[in-house]
Amino acid sequence: MADMQSGIGPFLGVFLLGRGWNSGLIGTAMTIGSVAGMLITIPIGGLIDTTNFKRAWVIVPGICVVSASAIILLSQDFWIVAGSQVATAIAGAAIVPAVTGITLGIVRQRGFNRQIGRNQAFNHAGNVVGAALSGYLGWTFGYTAVFDLAAAFGMVSIVCVLMIPPKSIDNRAARGTSEADPDSQPNASYVLLTHKPLLVLSVALAAFHLGNAAILPLYGLAAVATGGADGPSFVAATVVIAQAVMTIVSIVAMRVAEKRGYWPILLVSFAALPLRGVLAYFFVGWLGVIPVQILDGVGAGLQSVAVPGLVARALNGTGRINLGQGAVLTVQGLGASLSPLLGGWLAQTAGYNAAFVLLGSFGLVSVGLWIAFASLVKKY
Repeated sequence: MADMQSGIGPFLGVFLLGRGWNSGLIGTAMTIGSVAGMLITIPIGGLIDTTNFKRAWVIVPGICVVSASAIILLSQDFWIVAGSQVATAIAGAAIVPAVTGITLGIVRQRGFNRQIGRNQAFNHAGNVVGAALSGYLGWTFGYTAVFDLAAAFGMVSIVCVLMIPPKSIDNRAARGTSEADPDSQPNASYVLLTHKPLLVLSVALAAFHLGNAAILPLYGLAAVATGGADGPSFVAATVVIAQAVMTIVSIVAMRVAEKRGYWPILLVSFAALPLRGVLAYFFVGWLGVIPVQILDGVGAGLQSVAVPGLVARALNGTGRINLGQGAVLTVQGLGASLSPLLGGWLAQTAGYNAAFVLLGSFGLVSVGLWIAFASLVKKY
């Protein structure tokens, strides 16, 4: 599914760097796309709550992402690249809540924690294979081969989604409607503004992603700029290492959540970011790629299970689970969308090392918030 969400996204930075772009301009184009995706996430979550055609919210966006990636290969004009990132971000914003809704509609609340863990383990394992193949094909045949692979995987994903029988998806369960009151429809403002645990989660995630989102593309740019790595193969290695760790961590998170809830899982995920920034400062290139990306895998892998799981538990019975997912992703996306812009210009003005340390420090903000408001979120 990752290729349907991002196309050649992980390789975009080094692709543009090789065509004369500087890090600030690359970060700006990525930020434009991220902001567009952030703004559309809440409306899309609400639409997925109400629609009975959830499979279409995976299929149509997937086709759009693959098409947008093709445009980048044809032209590297700034506004064309920025426009393709807008299309990719909007489409990618639909896929996550759609898959969450489909999963919840099939297995319901009782089976959701275990199934979301399985989903993410398979997701990350697929990313390992895809990134490894992308790195090899990109190094051997160029970036066009990376796009061809993304398009092929996208078609396979579409076929898989079509194989899910529509009747197997309970649309009321998919949006978390109360079994005691199957027609419950609380006002959206309650979900977005007055649910304190969701607000704490959202702000902590925003701070985390403000620091985390830019580290991987900057780390790839730093390694390539210093001449210590080949672009496609190095980027592929960073993705493979992180996703391999995420595969294992997803299963661990699923099992820990069953016994201890989601609070300690997210605390560990937030704490991984400062350490990652410090390691990136000291080790740029092949020497540091393993520890830096292991920590990326720990942080992102734990969150891939804990965030949708916590939202599903917190909003169970409201009929607004996917809207809530969209709200959390929107605030999280605010941090992620600003991260490439902040990191790109920091790297250009102060150097890559200073950027890594500053970006990593945002994880301390998330840790502080999560501990300070533990009483609100520990019950989930």
